[in-house]
Amino acid sequence: MVMGELTQETELLVIGGGPGGYAAAFRAADLGLDVTVVEQEGRLGGVCLFRGCIPSKTLLHVAELVQEARRAEEMGVAFDAPRLDLDRMRRWKNQVVDRLARGLTDLSRSRGVQVIKGRAVFEGSQYVRVQGSEVSRFKYKHAIIATGSRATPLPGHEPGKGGRVVNSSGALALADIPARLLVVGGGYVGLELGSLYASLGSRVTVVENNDRLMTGADADLAQPLSRQLGELFQAIHTGVRVVSLEEREDDVEVTLEGKVDPPRQAFDRVLVAIGRSPNSREIGLEHTRVTVSERGFIQVDEQRRTSDPRIFAIGDVVGGAMLAHKAMYEGKVAAEAIAGKASAFDVQAMPAVVYTDPQIAWCGLTEEEARSRKQPVKVTRFPWSASGRAATLGLSRGMTKLIVDPGSGRVLGMGIVGREAGEMISEGVLAIEMGALAEDLALSVHPHPTLSESEEEAAEAFLGSSTHILPARK
Repeated sequence: MVMGELTQETELLVIGGGPGGYAAAFRAADLGLDVTVVEQEGRLGGVCLFRGCIPSKTLLHVAELVQEARRAEEMGVAFDAPRLDLDRMRRWKNQVVDRLARGLTDLSRSRGVQVIKGRAVFEGSQYVRVQGSEVSRFKYKHAIIATGSRATPLPGHEPGKGGRVVNSSGALALADIPARLLVVGGGYVGLELGSLYASLGSRVTVVENNDRLMTGADADLAQPLSRQLGELFQAIHTGVRVVSLEEREDDVEVTLEGKVDPPRQAFDRVLVAIGRSPNSREIGLEHTRVTVSERGFIQVDEQRRTSDPRIFAIGDVVGGAMLAHKAMYEGKVAAEAIAGKASAFDVQAMPAVVYTDPQIAWCGLTEEEARSRKQPVKVTRFPWSASGRAATLGLSRGMTKLIVDPGSGRVLGMGIVGREAGEMISEGVLAIEMGALAEDLALSVHPHPTLSESEEEAAEAFLGSSTHILPARK
């Protein structure tokens, strides 16, 4: 301890103020604990609020409006070409972010949660030093690590000073609309942001090292999206990798390897979206008993407790699905465990949503997972070409599928591709968590005409009683 330095005590120290961190802090405060959050930005929200989920979905809504205006012409309504005002778009995005950030500040104050701006580094299993803060040291009874993750750079190609090679945060800054944009990575971040820029006028090329886009989702869910993006993007190259990037004054020269011609191409900007890495290094974990995997993920049990009994960890830094809602759920579990409650992370159906056009959402067991496990399942699909509501919206490229245990009829998984898939998937989550049968979904009356009817009819297809598609031949 340095002579004269200020050490403060707290029951619970939360390191990181993203969705997982603030959810943990708020739940712990509600349970009567004295809580302090250390966050480098000085305000709650994290990457999700300031440079991820919220700004991306705000701008994707703008892109959706542009696409809807174009589709409306087929229905007899024509609009002039959209005029883009980037300054107003940025202001709108920032207003949304600031309003939500202010709400979190008000909630933390109302709950008595102290938020400290600074960077926390462990000195041991009971002390943390905070860099850049008046309170330089904290003594805690328990700590929750919620430091999140960062965008993974292309190996050997760190973003240059020219700003033409960017990650997702740079792309969301919306500096301009590049005429030629290369997206490296065909996962949800690359496809969401590629869709955004293509809708706003960029000629977008996507390269993906795997043999198809969205390898995390079942192939039949990804297929309608791939067809739609094939019309929206300039080019999609699968089985292709980036060999080199040369950032020049006016463009970026890219060398590609695989089935692509020509192998050397120039782009105005390059977005690298090949995944995220945990923020577990340089936070002093070597001074604790916390165990970290070779890939940098902190090892935890079902209560999110690390191998150090005073320290818990949640969110992206522990691995698994890197999703804000997973982190929030884990944060509540950890807070309740610290408060002495019988709480554990026991999730059967963690939903995933890709906010492209069309959206993809899934939860529970996927068909490809069942196949890899050699687990017997029955898969039923309801095509949206048979949906009345989808027809009224001009959205026949959609599908709802169920993964069902053939013996018991229990719903094991659900997948949806189409408009509002992210809103609809919650019915599947509830069905799986409640141990519902396909018959339960089929006997639950859904309003007509709605897209949610497709969930009922997919269940009816399992029973052989779907109204709008023929029963499968036995």
